[in-house]
Amino acid sequence: MNHFDSNINKNQGNSAKMTTKTLPEVLSYFDTVTNAACYIVKDPSSSACAVIDSILDFDMAAGSVHTKHADMLIAEITARGLTLEWVLETHVHADHLSAAPYLVQKLGGKIAIGANIDSVQKVFGKIFNAGTEFQMDGSQFDVLFADNDEFSIGNLPVRVLHTPGHTPACVTYVMGDAAFIGDTLFMPDFGTARADFPGGSATELYQSIQRILSLPDTTRLFLCHDYKAPDRDDYCWQTTVAEQKAHNIHVGGGKSEADFVAFRTARDEQLGMPKLIIPSIQVNMRGGKLPPAEEDGKQYLKIPLNQL
Repeated sequence: MNHFDSNINKNQGNSAKMTTKTLPEVLSYFDTVTNAACYIVKDPSSSACAVIDSILDFDMAAGSVHTKHADMLIAEITARGLTLEWVLETHVHADHLSAAPYLVQKLGGKIAIGANIDSVQKVFGKIFNAGTEFQMDGSQFDVLFADNDEFSIGNLPVRVLHTPGHTPACVTYVMGDAAFIGDTLFMPDFGTARADFPGGSATELYQSIQRILSLPDTTRLFLCHDYKAPDRDDYCWQTTVAEQKAHNIHVGGGKSEADFVAFRTARDEQLGMPKLIIPSIQVNMRGGKLPPAEEDGKQYLKIPLNQL
């Protein structure tokens, strides 16, 4: 399933600084296997593009990886004559594997994530007993973004917001009238992300959400997941700041930090682990690379017992 959002002119009157040259064109794909959305983001004034939160297909029962989803992105980028400059991660995903290295191998570009990735690596490197060869300094990524860093996709300016809470390394990419917010907010009828992973914080998540909701009301928010609320028929992964402020069932209507933290903490205690957390973390903390081969030349994923 894909959706091309080409209505880039609808909000240009909201800011003197926003023109068609600063409003990104977004091609979005939703994977029903992992309930994950990923995006091709194009600079409207050039052929440059970025991929945000790519997906590598994984068969848990067979222990095998496949590139069908990534190949679809590659075909789309190639067919449109685009140049891949960036493969961006909003965080270390616990529910799907990243295809970042595969995309870069095929099309070029740089892999980037938030600078606090080392905090995630230090925790999960120990949990998975990754060994001394596993560097816990973010060096598996080409670029590490700090809060308020700026870069560009072609001529399209991008600002990075550090938005921790779900994980310590979560970031939001803001460009023009769009923000790619990872696992902070879900659709208004589904609420917010969990904050109970190692290094997570319900307090920090609330503060990060408020930072996102301080963006202009018309800002398009592109989500990383949708789990389809019970009363909704279709998956959806795009909303706005105004919709979230008014209707989000966990933080909308001006809910206080204390109320949110109490609710989020109680809810998280009832949740099980994501079904792909064990393979996902081991791969994604390495920048999307599979664990190194062992003495027999084969690659393995570990299952830590009673640690998650």
